[in-house]
Amino acid sequence: NWLTQVPDNFRFVLKVHQSITTQGALPEGMTLEESLQHFKEAIAPMVDAGKLFCLLAQFPNQFKCTKQHVAYLGQVRNWFPEYPLAIELRDHSWYQPAVYSSMIDFMKERQLSLVVVDQPKRLSTTIPLDLTVTNPAFALCRLHGRNDSGWTATGPEAKNLRTLYRYNEKEINELSTAVRSVAEHAQETAVIFNNNAGRDAADNARAMISQLQLNYEALNPNQLALF
Repeated sequence: NWLTQVPDNFRFVLKVHQSITTQGALPEGMTLEESLQHFKEAIAPMVDAGKLFCLLAQFPNQFKCTKQHVAYLGQVRNWFPEYPLAIELRDHSWYQPAVYSSMIDFMKERQLSLVVVDQPKRLSTTIPLDLTVTNPAFALCRLHGRNDSGWTATGPEAKNLRTLYRYNEKEINELSTAVRSVAEHAQETAVIFNNNAGRDAADNARAMISQLQLNYEALNPNQLALF
């Protein structure tokens, strides 16, 4: 149904199931192998239609740089060998000088695209805005906003508070420069504004489109009305 509602040149970034990224249980009644097979069968029409930009495996803050977790990332790649796969890491331990070079080499060797992440800057767990492209075939940038207090919120409203942020003009200019740099090293670059709790994502995206002087054709004119 999704494929019939988007323009011909539209492509999707699909998150893998949270059980794959250590954030939830497997679907009820399914083994891991069955869950993987079900997922691949479900996305097959999208893949066949050429509308998959990449799969996204987003790991939580608790997924720290350990030998066990490095091995697990290798296993995730083995589960999806034929797909473009982006890895988003949320903990600063992966970016420490002692392991950073090895982590980047690991991603490159397995054709994993390390997601370029923008998030709050003043937390002890903050990861840097790292512009390194680990897979020249494609790059993915995800911009979550910079709500320091909301990022670590707990409780029923935590999810909304985490991405409640509106980038200002200076920040959009800085991020546009960063995206240009990334795009110089990747055949294709996708940018997702995830600061959507307060309906700021679409406006910020339009500001970046203007800053980068991009011109999209054949997009649904009603798309922005959804935001």
